[in-house]
Amino acid sequence: MIKRLIIAVILLGLVVGGIVGFNLFRSKMIGEFFANRQPDPVTVSTMEVEAGGWMPGIEAIGTARAKQGVELGVETPGIVKEIRFQANDEVEAGQILVQLDDAIEQADLAAAGATLNLSEIQLERQRTLQARGVTAANDLDEAQASAASARAEVEKLTAVTRQKALRAPFAGTAGIPQIDVGQYLPTGTVYATLQDLKAMRVDFSVSEQQGRLVRIGLPVTASSEVGDISLGGRVIGIEPRIDPNSRLVTVRAEVDDPGASLNPGQFLRVRVELPAEQNVIALPQTAVTSTLYGDSVYVVHEEGEGEEKKMTVEQVFVQIGRRSLGRVEVTGGLSPGDTVVTAGQNRLFQGAPVRIDNTIDPTAAAFEPIGQ
Repeated sequence: MIKRLIIAVILLGLVVGGIVGFNLFRSKMIGEFFANRQPDPVTVSTMEVEAGGWMPGIEAIGTARAKQGVELGVETPGIVKEIRFQANDEVEAGQILVQLDDAIEQADLAAAGATLNLSEIQLERQRTLQARGVTAANDLDEAQASAASARAEVEKLTAVTRQKALRAPFAGTAGIPQIDVGQYLPTGTVYATLQDLKAMRVDFSVSEQQGRLVRIGLPVTASSEVGDISLGGRVIGIEPRIDPNSRLVTVRAEVDDPGASLNPGQFLRVRVELPAEQNVIALPQTAVTSTLYGDSVYVVHEEGEGEEKKMTVEQVFVQIGRRSLGRVEVTGGLSPGDTVVTAGQNRLFQGAPVRIDNTIDPTAAAFEPIGQ
């Protein structure tokens, strides 16, 4: 019985020892395999760092406005007698848009005209008598004053009558009528809008730091995703006062819109083109990786020659500056001639082997002008 127990213990020890030995052997072999295994090269796109031209700009959000655009209001109260326009009509300057009832004013004007005629006749008679010396001087003065008063009354009633005919202050496109025939309109009632769509302006705001860079005449590009619109223009006005609440400066630009593609109030993205600069190192934004530790890029290094030639990457931290049109300015950390990875860096690590494939440039779309 004891012999059997001893034999069983010995067999159990051999089995356990074999299992432990096998696991140790397997772990050692796996470790040696991964220690000697070279990772497969990562396919990346690259570009050579070079100093070149930089087109700085200021980007902002703007609102389209007509060069001339108003809300048409009523100058004097009255009842709408006739509406002489429809929505989107092209009207001329001085064209009557709405006629208010002016029957009373016309009657008063006719009465004032009759009074003026009588006053002028009496004045002429007094002048004739004065020439003959048969009338007093004060009679002529009274006749002149009466004629002047009658003439002023006619001019006043003529002006009131004209106010009953609501005219377009300039040529443009009329909006939707906001009134109906027979409706009583108090003073100041808005009855339509009028917009001159032949010339458009864009109002936008920039920070007070950027406002110091903006100058009259600088080129501007206004674009919109709606209709794939991109229009050029120039800065025509800079508000001299900084808003004390937002600390923003209002800027106005005039854009060329021969196709009347913009509408007043439309949302636009605006870019003010600043003077070009030279000898600036700039990379696509896709080449720069930003983390809590800073901004970095992967620089490709070549090792060996011939068949032994290998390419590996080094993570280099850089200092970045301005951003513009999908590019970022690098102010430190790189030198002209360095080869930088522009795509594929999500699989890279320090010293990783790489294979370069620049047949497709993933950054090209970032530099295409809007609308292309």
